[in-house]
Amino acid sequence: MSADDRLTPVGVPMDAVLFDWRGTLVVTLSLSEWVARALQQTDRDSPPNEVANVEAALVRAIDHPDVQQNWDRVDESALIHRETYTRLFQVAGVDDDLAEALYSVESDPAHNPFADDVADTLRTLKVAGVRVGIISDIHFDLRPVFADAGLATFVDCYVLSFEHGVQKPNPRIFRVALDELGVEPARALMVGDRASHDGAAVELGMPTLLIPPLTATSQQRLSVVLRACGLPTDNSNTATPPPPTSAEP
Repeated sequence: MSADDRLTPVGVPMDAVLFDWRGTLVVTLSLSEWVARALQQTDRDSPPNEVANVEAALVRAIDHPDVQQNWDRVDESALIHRETYTRLFQVAGVDDDLAEALYSVESDPAHNPFADDVADTLRTLKVAGVRVGIISDIHFDLRPVFADAGLATFVDCYVLSFEHGVQKPNPRIFRVALDELGVEPARALMVGDRASHDGAAVELGMPTLLIPPLTATSQQRLSVVLRACGLPTDNSNTATPPPPTSAEP
């Protein structure tokens, strides 16, 4: 592939792009990383065996009926999120100090840094006149997160599950985003990292692009979004993207 080929758009123009947040624009901690940081926050040692023990207890606890009761709607409100995680920690036998630290890490966006290519990607979309929405299953406000990162000027709307009482994969949350952006489903690209949740956008007729979960800020993944929207990119380190998944007619 020549340099000119890498600069050539391969998609179709879009009026808007909807981005998932965790795993798509920012790093998502693994379970072991979450536990290790919580242990460190309580000023405890975090040797691999201790991390593994807490991790195993949490994994077992997730399947408990008391935890599963609201697990599928855990991000529909801040209250449901807190209550569900409190039950998770209780069932897992986690002590109060560690439980508080685990919840603190889960709720602190400082543990979810943005990918290096986010700013350039959002800026390119803005310059091209493509509206940008953030659609996230989350229990806290992301607006300050984008403002602190200097990215708020590139975002046209935020659709956060805890503010609307609905989360992915329920199609209602995608409809809210489309209405706020004022675009038709076929003209809005959904970008996320989970087929089970973000992929549900195709049910509304939205082209959907699924990318691998972000595990390091240095990973260059978002140029595929620009090319899927028919916009050029000069990122020569990214392979040709797969075509977006579209809903069946």
